[in-house]
Amino acid sequence: MQKINQMHQVHLKETDDYDITDAITFKKIDIGIFILRLSIGGLMLIHGINKVLYGTEQVGDILVRAGLPSFFSFGVFIGEVVAPVMLILGYKVRLGGFLVAINMLIATLLVHASQLDEISEIGGWMVELNALYFFGAIAIMFFGAGHISLSKGRGALD
Repeated sequence: MQKINQMHQVHLKETDDYDITDAITFKKIDIGIFILRLSIGGLMLIHGINKVLYGTEQVGDILVRAGLPSFFSFGVFIGEVVAPVMLILGYKVRLGGFLVAINMLIATLLVHASQLDEISEIGGWMVELNALYFFGAIAIMFFGAGHISLSKGRGALD
């Protein structure tokens, strides 16, 4: 009977909601996911802040050269501002990861497609930074928010 009670207590503890006072009980995976979200979201947000401060005209020009309407350039705010904030805060991070991944895929295809098979002078893949953002965002889509997040990782998109 005691073993059943212990099992029941462990089960209840695993399903309890976390709050900030429970930070010491977070699992290592939660800390790793949090660091990944901050890294991908924070670094991508810097790109977005640049677009907020200086505009999207350069992106619009690239789109026009590709035969697309220049107003699509405003989509960069979704992939480089809104989605990174979602990742940083831990809110709907699977959606945020998807948006960052799509943003990076489009940016790579529009700007760096000719470099996909090139190696830099120092031996790195020419699009390795784009790939890191892309695959980091994909990883976040699979991991979800983790417990160190606004959503506590409870929703379908978290």
